[in-house]
Amino acid sequence: MKTPTVLPGRYTVLKRVLLGLMLVVSGNACKDSVLDEVPLAFLNPDVVLVNKSGFDTYIASIHAVLRSAYFENDDYGYGANVWDFQVGTDVGMTGDPGINTYVDYRTWVTPAASQVNHHWEWAYLKVIPRANTLIEYAEKPAAVWKDEAEKNAAVGEARFLRAYAYNILANLYGGVPIVDKVASSPKLDFVRATREEVLAFVAKDLEFASQWLPKSTTQDGRVVKAAADHLLAEVYNNQKQYDKAIASASAVIQDAQYQLMTTRFGKYTAQPGDVFSDLFKDNNQNRTTSGNKETIWALQFEFQTPGGLPKAGGGNGTLRAWGPRYFAIKDPDGKTAMTVADSLGRPVGWYRPTSYFNHLIWTDPNDIRNSRFNIRRDFYYNDRSSKYFGQRVNPKTAKDLDTMYWYYPYIRKIEGEPLAGATYGRTFKEFYLMRLAETYLLRAEAYLMKGDLQKAADDINVVRSRAKAKPVAATEVTLDYLLDERARELMLEELRRLTLNRMGKLVERVRRYNPRSGSTIQDYHAFFPIPQKFIDANLAAKVDQNQGY
Repeated sequence: MKTPTVLPGRYTVLKRVLLGLMLVVSGNACKDSVLDEVPLAFLNPDVVLVNKSGFDTYIASIHAVLRSAYFENDDYGYGANVWDFQVGTDVGMTGDPGINTYVDYRTWVTPAASQVNHHWEWAYLKVIPRANTLIEYAEKPAAVWKDEAEKNAAVGEARFLRAYAYNILANLYGGVPIVDKVASSPKLDFVRATREEVLAFVAKDLEFASQWLPKSTTQDGRVVKAAADHLLAEVYNNQKQYDKAIASASAVIQDAQYQLMTTRFGKYTAQPGDVFSDLFKDNNQNRTTSGNKETIWALQFEFQTPGGLPKAGGGNGTLRAWGPRYFAIKDPDGKTAMTVADSLGRPVGWYRPTSYFNHLIWTDPNDIRNSRFNIRRDFYYNDRSSKYFGQRVNPKTAKDLDTMYWYYPYIRKIEGEPLAGATYGRTFKEFYLMRLAETYLLRAEAYLMKGDLQKAADDINVVRSRAKAKPVAATEVTLDYLLDERARELMLEELRRLTLNRMGKLVERVRRYNPRSGSTIQDYHAFFPIPQKFIDANLAAKVDQNQGY
């Protein structure tokens, strides 16, 4: 779905309130100056939110800020903050020696840290107020609807997006304030709900969305019933309501619209590859254009199209962040023998997979997810002026080779067509938020936690069968095994930190598998702190900080 730049109304300024959740006054929010009023929008909800077309435009604005959370979090539009969910976990760590992201949890994760503020403010100042505004205006007499179902479908999408944000908050911060209405005046007395109460609120929103969202759509990027059911399965697992989780996941799995892709598809079938690599080729993520029946929900990108990028000059920054700085590799004579290539882009090696991901989890030699089409482990000198041109880079003979920064195995999901040129560093392919393989693993989790190991193994083996991997026996299924399988299947797709948090495994697995962060993470780092500037601004009620901070 192409997303125009639309903000929900006229945003005014109040610094003290911006520092918390604060002002969401019928489409009014805030900027950084106490005195300056800067209108940031040209549309007013009183004018726009009167018919289906207006509500669709408003929903597009919520999708726009969702994409911004992933890929527009810094001056360069690389989406640095989305990697908070990967780096410093069991699967990801820093590569660039000048980057200190989560290297020391004690100094990196603090109540004043930018990433702690970012995710909080993304939810409370962008997604939640827009969703609340739409939900409120849908019930106003001025809103013209064809029927109740049309209205509830719009409300259902807004409630789904609100639930998506609150689910992230609950798994990142624990208990947080529940804000479900548009405020009519500044509010300085927010109180934290418990994490359980937030999850219950999320489940209620998703149950409504599941009832009213359409089963299918011709507009890529819009959410449908299956997205609500998929997320419900995760939330119910979090609530330990495993029968409900199984039912929600089954609703998606049994829907004939959705199937794991088991044969090659899309526009690259004439090239070497396999079905798993096809899932991540350009233009293969959207159901309506590629024949991909596995996709449930994907963020949309469109090169050189108004509304198709999170910001001017932006794009999908995964390649730039996670690929090794291969073009710095020297040949055995100490000369540069590598150059930026279309097939590899221009990554900078900020982050890299851990050895746990690159090596420990690949015990089956037949698993296609570890094939050369899906993990690049070999590099070849590509500078035609070099006498080593075409030869494989040998880490034993390459001169002064930095195997943490320049040369390491990386997952090829990040690669893409260099539509803006190889040196641009970013791609423009869609980004999976939900696909059916994860739905099977969510149901497997529910069966595991119920004690039905055979059914858990059966669901895991559906995913492993597509990967040509050896089936897992029921006696081998544990929560750690399931996390290993999620890493094999969903690396750089799932928000790994949230998965580990909700399973109570973050601290344990970081200590075990992350050599950069493992010695500094403390038990209290299982959740982020509450942003201190919100606590300080909430003058009329006391907000307790998370323990340890």
